[in-house]
Amino acid sequence: MQTLTQVARPNDSRVPIVPSAAAARPLRIGVVGLGAVAQAVHLPLLAKHPDLFELSALCDLSAGVRDTLGARYGVPAARRFASGEELIAAGGLDAVAVLTSGSHGALATAAARAGLVVFCEKPLAYTLAETDELAAAGPRLMLGYMKIYDPAVEAARAALAGRPEPRSIEVTVLHPPSEPQLAHAGLLPPPADVDADELARVLALEAEAVNAALGEAPPELALLYSDVLLGSVVHDLAVIRALAGGPLTVEHGDVWPEGAAARSLALLGRLGETRVSIRWHYLEEYPAYREEVRVHDARGTVSLTFPAPYLLHAPTVLTVVDGVDGAERISESRSTVEAFERQWLAFAGYAAGGAAPRAGIDEGRADAVVCQAAARLLAARAGVELGGEAGGAPPVVHRSVEPVV
Repeated sequence: MQTLTQVARPNDSRVPIVPSAAAARPLRIGVVGLGAVAQAVHLPLLAKHPDLFELSALCDLSAGVRDTLGARYGVPAARRFASGEELIAAGGLDAVAVLTSGSHGALATAAARAGLVVFCEKPLAYTLAETDELAAAGPRLMLGYMKIYDPAVEAARAALAGRPEPRSIEVTVLHPPSEPQLAHAGLLPPPADVDADELARVLALEAEAVNAALGEAPPELALLYSDVLLGSVVHDLAVIRALAGGPLTVEHGDVWPEGAAARSLALLGRLGETRVSIRWHYLEEYPAYREEVRVHDARGTVSLTFPAPYLLHAPTVLTVVDGVDGAERISESRSTVEAFERQWLAFAGYAAGGAAPRAGIDEGRADAVVCQAAARLLAARAGVELGGEAGGAPPVVHRSVEPVV
């Protein structure tokens, strides 16, 4: 086996170049949602680049969390908020990062209407109506997922460019509980001072969005839709699109064991003549997160093995199998360039007038389309007919969509 180890640094030539205009003044950014990924990844990386980013406001449901992190990152007490709407209304920002769990459509729309550049983690929204409302608000928005900025994913895409059409794309995710993945990160303890009224408001909006997407679905199906399909599987859809494009048509879905809280999910679909398989397993005692994507064609295999998502600079392994002179050839490369950091550098460039992001509203809408189709198949297997958008109802936009700058 030929092994090539790449230990490139964030200023490697493959990192998107930030236009010099961005250096005139750091981007004043507000961060909404100070949970695990914000603490372990996003806040440290933003603070690492004070020439590009100024952490100007923080938002979380816990006063203790926002005060501790505000003190750590030098954000004044007057710029710490309990709701994203309050943070946006306070002004003094150029951009907002939406890092909360759940649907992000309403908050991203509010930020866009305030004239802010938006960085938004997946999922963009639970409903097509939310994505359509957001699009009408005319935002400048990057839909975040670091793996599409991973040099290993870029190299895999390049390796596939000159090969035959893929016969099969196979994705396997082995997902243990969060605690082992985050033991290294030194996170704050779970907060005991969450704003109950704000939490109730947020949960009511989430329930309203799920109902608009699925109708009066059983709680199990609603949870599969929000937490598994849109909370996790959408990330695998992003890698599939980066390697092979889209749109993905889902033809079969299954979930097991019946009635269990920790479950396994299988989706089968197609991209043109390429068959796609996604197998996602939540495994309570599995020792470490593992994610593999394998693309098979007539010539060989291009595969990616990803590390746990919160380990900065952990290598993604790219393996290419093909033939040369009648013999099997296996080449392996490992990239430790931090994909999360490349993503933030790309966002700084985009906010300064640079290249459009690799994912935006169109991808967020495509995610909702695929996940609603998957939910419909899973419901049919359980003898349930979905309502809402998944059942064929047209997207209904309730709010004004005139952009406010």
